Order: sequence, then C-alpha cells, then structure tokens
Amino acid sequence: MEIPTSGSNLAATLIVFFSVCLLIYFAVKTLITSNRFQKGVTLYQQKDYKNAEAAFRQVIDINSTNDVVHLLLGDCLMQQDRTEEAMAEFKDVIERAPKKVDAYLRLSNVLMQQGNKTEAVANLEKARDLFKAQRQQQKAEQVDQLLQNIQSAS
Repeated sequence: MEIPTSGSNLAATLIVFFSVCLLIYFAVKTLITSNRFQKGVTLYQQKDYKNAEAAFRQVIDINSTNDVVHLLLGDCLMQQDRTEEAMAEFKDVIERAPKKVDAYLRLSNVLMQQGNKTEAVANLEKARDLFKAQRQQQKAEQVDQLLQNIQSAS
C-alpha cells in the first residue's frame, strides 16, 4: 500500500510559508516600533515634547503594554503642564505593573505639584518599600531622605 505524500508535503509547505510570513510581520512591526520609540526619545532629549508625545503615542498604538513608553509619554505631558493626563499615564502603568517603581516616583512628583502631599507621600512610601523588596537599599535610602525632607518642610 502506497502512502500519498503530496497532501502532507503541501501541508508542510503551507505551515512553513505561514510561519515565515508571521516572522516577517513581527520583525517589521518590531522595527517600526523601535524606530518610532527612538525618534520619541531623541525628540524628548531635544525638548520637543509635543512631537515626542506624538511619537510615543504612535508606539503605544502598536504596543499598548510598553510601560517605558507610557512613562515617557507621561513625562512629555508633564513638560507641557498637562498634569492630569500625565497622572493617568502613571496610574495606568501602576495598574498594569504594580512593582514598577518609576511610576510611583513620577506620580508622587505630579501629586506634589498639585499640592496633594498626603497622596504623594503614600506613593513615595510605596516606592521606598518596592526598592527595599528589590534589594536596592541605596535608592530606598534616597527616597527615605526625600520623605524626611518633605515632612520637615511641613
């Protein structure tokens, strides 16, 4: 009895073809994302916050879960005095990645600018605790020093 191989060869060829297509798609998507991210960083460094914001929003359109991009977008918004929008970005990162210390630090900065000292201190304390849990004692001590400065200023 002869086993037909043309059908299995076709299936294998199709699987390989679609796999290669997927790889190409993801490679192109990654390249585009990387280029837009780099453009945003460059514009941010040049203090062109409006265009950096646009570049970071394009990256988020491609990959909405990139926390670093959300933090940088929040920084751009802060530089444009759009504190409510910046705060939303930082809170979004905290919700998705509750151990992301930078989000707590940035959020506390916004809250201090808004005069919400109590909530700012709570976020700084959370950041300090996360630094300790991550065994970053020097950074935890820096946050402790900042907390002491805030409390002594009262």
